[in-house]
Amino acid sequence: MNLLVGFIAFVSEYLDSALGMGYGTALAPILILLGYSPLAVVPAILISQFFTDIAACYCHHQACNVDLRLSGPDFKIAFLLGLLSAFGVVISVIVALKIPKWFLTFYIGCLVTSMGVLILTTSGKKFRFSWPKIAGIGLLAAFNKGISGGGYGPLLMGGQILSGVKTNNAVGITAFAEAMTCLAGFLTYLILGKTIDWGLTGLLLISAVPAVPFAALTVRQARTGKLKKSVAILMIILGLLTFLKIG
Repeated sequence: MNLLVGFIAFVSEYLDSALGMGYGTALAPILILLGYSPLAVVPAILISQFFTDIAACYCHHQACNVDLRLSGPDFKIAFLLGLLSAFGVVISVIVALKIPKWFLTFYIGCLVTSMGVLILTTSGKKFRFSWPKIAGIGLLAAFNKGISGGGYGPLLMGGQILSGVKTNNAVGITAFAEAMTCLAGFLTYLILGKTIDWGLTGLLLISAVPAVPFAALTVRQARTGKLKKSVAILMIILGLLTFLKIG
C-alpha cells in the first residue's frame, strides 16, 4: 500500500509542478478511494504540498519559467494571491471540521469533476489581465483547498489564464501562492486540535519532493496543452469514482 501511495504522490506532484494543478485534486480522491478518511487526507496533503511548492518555486525560478524576485511583477501577483488564499483557507478548514464526512466526500467528488470540466472548456483561450478576477479566484480556490485538499491549482491556473497571465508564469505563481495557502490551512487544523496522520504525511512528502525538478524541466522544454487535457479527463473520472465512497 505504501509503495502505491508513494508512486501516486510522485506522479501527482509531477503533474502539479508541471501544470500548476493536480497534486491535491488528483491525490485526495485517490486516497479516499484507497480507504483513507477525508479529514486525514486533507492535512497530510496541505503540509506535504507546502514543502513541494517551496521546492517548485525555487526550481521554476531557476529555470526562468517565472520571475519571483521581490521587484518582479510575478511576485506581486503571487504574494497577493497568497494573502487572499491564506484568509480563505482558514474559513474553509473551520467549515470542513463541522460538516458530515459523507458531505465532505460528496463535495470533493463534485469539485474534482467540475475542475476537469473547467480545464477542458478553458483550454486554448486567451484573456486580458485583470486584478479583480485574480483576487476573486484566489479566495474561491483557497476555500476549496482547505475543505478538500485539492481544487486550488486548477481554479487558480484557470483564473490566471482567464485574467491574462501567461501559462508558464502562472505555474510558478500558483506554487508560491499555494505554499502560503497550505501552511495557513495546516496550522489552522493544528490550532483547532485536529489529529494529524504523520505517517501518511511523511510518506507523501518523501515521495512528492523528488518529482519537482523533473516537472520544472518539463515546463521549460515541453508544450503542456495536450497533457492538460489528459489531466482534465483523469480528474473527471476520479471525481465520478469518488461518489462511490459516499456513505
